[in-house]
Formats: sequence, structure tokens, C-alpha cells
Amino acid sequence: MLWIKSLHIIFMVTWFAGLFYLPRLFVYHALCEDQPGNERFKIMERKLYYGIMTPGAVLTVVFGVWLWLGYGFSGSWLHAKLALVLVLIIYHYYCGKFVTAFKNDANRHGHVFYRWFNEFPVLILFAVVMLVVIKPDLAELVTLISSKS
Repeated sequence: MLWIKSLHIIFMVTWFAGLFYLPRLFVYHALCEDQPGNERFKIMERKLYYGIMTPGAVLTVVFGVWLWLGYGFSGSWLHAKLALVLVLIIYHYYCGKFVTAFKNDANRHGHVFYRWFNEFPVLILFAVVMLVVIKPDLAELVTLISSKS
């Protein structure tokens, strides 16, 4: 199972590399004003999304499910982590929509939008790592917080 855990982490890092870099490409692409540069960004975005990010995402999920089945993890921390992974999958999907929009010269957002869009996966990564390492009992935490109110 340590091989599976290692592969899960490797592909998670690969996926996140793309989740961090692709929106940064969108920032520069939105600022691009020349046709050769525009075409270069289209190629980079397509290769990153389909060649690195999507396989990384799929393999992260595959090895994550394998770990889940192998170790039988449970608890509120896992439910929270899975919810955040679902949010990341949705974010990944929207990255693909933006790749398509740029490909079709139909981008409707400016560089400032993409600068903010680029920050989102950082927050998710922070939360997921904390959940996996600390494994807090979130139900107990909610009870503690509500009893102090």
C-alpha cells in the first residue's frame, strides 16, 4: 500500500502543478496582444490541460480510491477531504472551459480575474493537507464551537 500512497502523492503533486500553472498562463494569455504569442499560449494551455493535468487528476483519484478501499479510512475529516476533492474536480473542469474559450478566441475575462482564479487551489491544498495530516474530528469540533456560543 505504500507504493499506492506514493503514486497518489506523486500524481496529486502533478495535478496541483497544473492547477497552479494553467491559470497563470491564462493571466499572461489575457494580456497577450500578438497573434504568434496567442497561438503559443493556446498550445501550452492545451498540452498542460490534456497532457499533464487531466491524467494527473484521474490518477490521483484512482490511487486515492485504491487507498480508501485498502485502508478503509473513515471519519468526518475524510468526508471533508472528499468534498474538497470534488470542488477541485469542478475547478479543473472550469479550467478546461477556459482553455476552450481561449482556443476559440472567446475569452471573456481579463487578467485580474485569472489572478484571483489562480489563488483558489492554494486554499484547497492547504485545507486538504491539514485534514489528511491532522485528521480532526470535525463533528467534535463543531460541537465544541457551538457549546461555547
